[in-house]
Amino acid sequence: MKVKDVMTKNPVFLQDSDFMTQARQVMRDRHFRTMPVVDAKKRVVGILTEKELLNIYSTKSNVTVQGFTSEFPFVYPEMDMMEAAKLMIEADMGRVPVLKSGQDMTLAGLLSVVDIFRNLKPEKIPHKKLHEIMTTDVKTLSPKDNIAKAWMNMKQTGFSGFPIVKNGELVGMVTRRNIINAGYARIEREDNQGTKSTMSPAVEKVMSTPAYSLPSESTIAEAIQAFLKLDVGRISVTNDGKLVGIVDRNDIIKVFI
Repeated sequence: MKVKDVMTKNPVFLQDSDFMTQARQVMRDRHFRTMPVVDAKKRVVGILTEKELLNIYSTKSNVTVQGFTSEFPFVYPEMDMMEAAKLMIEADMGRVPVLKSGQDMTLAGLLSVVDIFRNLKPEKIPHKKLHEIMTTDVKTLSPKDNIAKAWMNMKQTGFSGFPIVKNGELVGMVTRRNIINAGYARIEREDNQGTKSTMSPAVEKVMSTPAYSLPSESTIAEAIQAFLKLDVGRISVTNDGKLVGIVDRNDIIKVFI
């Protein structure tokens, strides 16, 4: 199967001259985690991710998108889907723009891990269980930890979400999307009400609940179905309510490849 068969055609994009505050509003309203950035001729110049949005503080900033774009692996419509998946895994990206060709950087579409999940052939899914592929050394937060701490951990580790644990029990998940959607993307310096980061609200005010989880004995096929149904980037792995690991989309794609 080729990229052109599964990619999103005519995707929403940002102009490199757009203000970052405008980009933040678009991504928040549309629940996008990644957006391609193009120049005046619709040639892709980079991508903008939620991670970059966390570096913008002022509601009146005149900083443009151009200075915050990230590099991305080059993917083309005629490329094999799993070849593109390998490039995405190596770059640790869940979404990438699709270019018309190696000579033409014009935006042709957008390919996501979700697109790949939806087109995996069931008979080729490895017969493995989550405890065989999950990450067991999981960074967690408490419901009472403040949002500024969660944000700083995201910036320092590169992770886009953390499980929330209370008394050893999994109670929720906090992600970049939670922070951005709640209007705390500038919490490191100052939030919308002018509250200093040392007084920022607790994570429990923005975390997603209930916490999505699967038992460690669940199969990869069951996990894929859960990712597609829930539209989340990671799922906690639990045994009797206790967190024992975490699995994200890339973990599953790696095994599938």
